[in-house]
Amino acid sequence: MIRLTLRSLRAEALRMLLSALAVVLGVAFVAGTMIFVDGMRAGTYERAGTFDRHTDLGVYSAGREALPPTLVDRVRAVDGVAAAGGELTNTAGVLGVDGRPVLGFTMLAAIPTEDALRSYDVVAGRLPDRAGEVVLDAKTVAAEGFALGAAVRVGGSSGPARPYTLVGTVDVAGTARDVGGPFVGMVGPDALALTGERGYGRILVAARPGASVAALTDRLRAVVDGEAVVKSRQQILDEAVEDAVRNLDQFRMLLLIFVGVAVVVAGFVIANTFAIVLAQRTRRTALLRLVGATRGQVFRAAVLESAVLGLVASACGVLLGVVLAGGMRLVMSRLDAPVAGGLTVTGSTVLTGLLLGTALTVCAALLPAWRGTRVAPVAALTDAAVQPARAAGRVRLAAGAVVLAVGVAALIGAAGAGQLLLVAAGGVLTFFGIVLFGPVLVPALARVFGWPARRVLGTIGDLAVANTTRNPRRVAASATALVIGIGLVSAFMVGARSTKDGIERSVDAQIGTDFVISGIGQNLPAALAGELTARPELGVVHEQRSTVVGDVEIRAAHPALVGRTLGAVLTGDAGRVGPGQVLVHRELAQARGWQVGSPVTVRGHSFQVAAVVTDDTAGDGAPTGHVIDMADADFATLFPDQRGFLAEVDPAAGVSAEQARAVIETVLGRYPTVNLLDQGAYKKMLTGTVDMLLVFVTALLGLAVVIALVGVANTLSLSVVERTRENAVLRAVGLTRGRMRAVLAVEAVLMALVGAVLGVALGTGVSASAMALLARLGGDFHVVLPLGQLGLTLAVAVVAALLASVLPARRALSRPVVEALADQ
Repeated sequence: MIRLTLRSLRAEALRMLLSALAVVLGVAFVAGTMIFVDGMRAGTYERAGTFDRHTDLGVYSAGREALPPTLVDRVRAVDGVAAAGGELTNTAGVLGVDGRPVLGFTMLAAIPTEDALRSYDVVAGRLPDRAGEVVLDAKTVAAEGFALGAAVRVGGSSGPARPYTLVGTVDVAGTARDVGGPFVGMVGPDALALTGERGYGRILVAARPGASVAALTDRLRAVVDGEAVVKSRQQILDEAVEDAVRNLDQFRMLLLIFVGVAVVVAGFVIANTFAIVLAQRTRRTALLRLVGATRGQVFRAAVLESAVLGLVASACGVLLGVVLAGGMRLVMSRLDAPVAGGLTVTGSTVLTGLLLGTALTVCAALLPAWRGTRVAPVAALTDAAVQPARAAGRVRLAAGAVVLAVGVAALIGAAGAGQLLLVAAGGVLTFFGIVLFGPVLVPALARVFGWPARRVLGTIGDLAVANTTRNPRRVAASATALVIGIGLVSAFMVGARSTKDGIERSVDAQIGTDFVISGIGQNLPAALAGELTARPELGVVHEQRSTVVGDVEIRAAHPALVGRTLGAVLTGDAGRVGPGQVLVHRELAQARGWQVGSPVTVRGHSFQVAAVVTDDTAGDGAPTGHVIDMADADFATLFPDQRGFLAEVDPAAGVSAEQARAVIETVLGRYPTVNLLDQGAYKKMLTGTVDMLLVFVTALLGLAVVIALVGVANTLSLSVVERTRENAVLRAVGLTRGRMRAVLAVEAVLMALVGAVLGVALGTGVSASAMALLARLGGDFHVVLPLGQLGLTLAVAVVAALLASVLPARRALSRPVVEALADQ
């Protein structure tokens, strides 16, 4: 039986080719992900200690407070310490030679001046030794044309950019300080002044030669006395690796989720393929039974065939995975995303790919193999062997109807219950309901979608619809594979568009000015708002600032803008907000018994309630409605160090938007850590991440859609083999080659269209449920259908189905009519 099985597999290799392709693609995605991430992991281990090569001990803050510079001096004075230096990492901005900010997120680091602690790889020049000196990464220096000894303007959150002397370039590629933009290194005092930080993130310690590190650790702990935590070099390295590996593991899990979708789709394709192939071997199976083969032997032969197919396809998938990992690395490098390490192919990756692909193929073939042994030998040798497809059982259809109804009910009721888990459960149950009820649902939809084809194409449409619906289980399996991929793609499309619409409405509600100034990775510089306010061309300058005192959120407000977020003014006049006058929100007023005219004390300063209001925006760090709005000047007096991330600016009366923009750009020319946007650009900035995520997800889920379309082509191709004599009869009675191709093309389109429409409906339903839940939880979210994107998805599915029908049509027409009529 083994020899016969292998011979049969070789003889029917072409029939199984597309099924094997589904396994190859699924395994390639798994192997490629593992190879790519393993390479990054290896690079992480290699580079984890890059900036601690000379560090014996590290002193870290015990809480969130920074370590004061005075503690560095105390640590340096401990017996056994050869050198100690403070280190911090933050963000900054660099102005290029053209006076414009250098693009990219900029990493700033304080570099110790002690030679015993310097762990940077210097490419040219030297590291900074004194105030006023700076080093940049070699890539930025080359790209911008900076020269050693020249002045480079660097700015931070403390104020405008100031010149520093470029004394060297360093290599930080592939390290934790390679974030895709410039790297800036300077001495500790300069870094503190530039960032406005009050202390360091950690203190690096180098022990004297021959000193006991254990004893030095004890002495350092006695000196810091609970202010900080002392860590050994091994602890520092272990934690660095753990943090990096944790991020990699999360990235790998994200990729493997999409891999799982592709694998499930491949399982549907394989199961459908074996069901068709084994059904076409009914007479051969019966003959084996007549000459003595038992049902067990026939079953094991089919399982062996699936195992061999899975093993060969998995091996090809692993090889393709290496190519895929290389492609992923190339794409990341082209996008200027730092990638550490190379490609790492481990034995566990190869073994996982082989086992996964083989197990997937075998498991998918088990049920078709079992069904293939149930035909009686004598009946199979007669014309009764070519049996019409069995209808789905009543139990399956009843279960499918119930599961489908429960899934839809869960999606509808998720918002009322306030449970995100119910959205996921509803989506899963709805999908399984479609799977179980598919033998009725899919053919019915195929007849509906086929009605225009029958009206327009006549006999060709009739034949295509009849062929599509003659085997309900088969067409349901092919369509269901598409439902998974297109359903998830549609869910993300609708969710992304709805989220973007919600963000845009939120900006309209909260931003009432022509221009927005935002910090790049940090708060706005302290002096910026004052400089803008001093310009007569600008009428409104409002820095959005807030802080929490006790259980109350205190917010800065501008009289011209305060009304834009208010839901209602209950009592008083909101326009009176100004020096000494505050707005109190309803919940806080009720809790404290305040009303218009009541005195309010904040940080020892007395204010008067100008109005009691309600607000449409959510609070931040305080109970809902426990908010006080006060004038910008009052807020600055009480909280001078509190900075905001965003400022709103409007032109003065009679000043055009172009003039105001020019004035703002003049002021911002000295501040490389801020960005000027109008409302439209600000919306695009906020929604850009959603767009990037949608592209990323669509690209990953595209593999599942491709595999499903491979399944459509496979089903059609095997059906052509099954209908060889039938197609020959049609050709003999006058059906032309072009009409035969049209029949198969319409058949493929109907299968793909039904799956795509069900997928779009499922994805839209899941997103609608999620948006309703978010709206109930307090967000301004509504379902917005991206009709263009959804229509494009359906169009792509139809075009792909047309392409998938080309090879089956060529096979159907490749044999002479007389030879095909004699086919057994």
